[in-house]
Amino acid sequence: MSSVIPQGHVILGRIGAAHGLRGEVRIEVRTDDPSRLAAGAVVVTDDPLVGELTVVRLREASGRATIAFEQVTDRTDAEAMRGLLILGQEQQEEDAWYPQDLAGLAARGEDGRDLGTVLEVRAMPAHDVLVLREPSGARTLVPFVLAVVPVVDVAGGFVVLVPPGGLLADEPLEDEDDEADAADAISHHDEERDA
Repeated sequence: MSSVIPQGHVILGRIGAAHGLRGEVRIEVRTDDPSRLAAGAVVVTDDPLVGELTVVRLREASGRATIAFEQVTDRTDAEAMRGLLILGQEQQEEDAWYPQDLAGLAARGEDGRDLGTVLEVRAMPAHDVLVLREPSGARTLVPFVLAVVPVVDVAGGFVVLVPPGGLLADEPLEDEDDEADAADAISHHDEERDA
């Protein structure tokens, strides 16, 4: 079974085990917009031999989702589809982007300083992270949350980062700066007293 994701498509879900005798299958939903898998939706899979599928229904019960397609009517066909990715057309919105759009973007601080380049977006259990190559070459995982990445400008070719102290290898710890300032102040005070 070949695995091909056509240009202009995104992953909406992955088909799991057959459920029941009439072609229904379990599905791992991978879209933030489950309405894209609602009854009547037409999707494809990463196997071009399967062709288009029309969703009959998407149900969720006890934390598990199942889906039924018009073209899959028995358990044998359902079992043959296990592991396939369900794909839909990209839907570009004004403020939306896809993970692949972020690879190669420049990372800047709020003050405009160069913080590196985004290599990829990686899915993690708690939240996605940006894999950042800093100017020194260090690779750092940056939480892809609004507090740390408040601006994503794909058209402009950059993201803005507000990293907490110590997150980036090229940035000094906030405490280290404070300690250095305190040491300078003490040293200066001692010099004045000795004079």
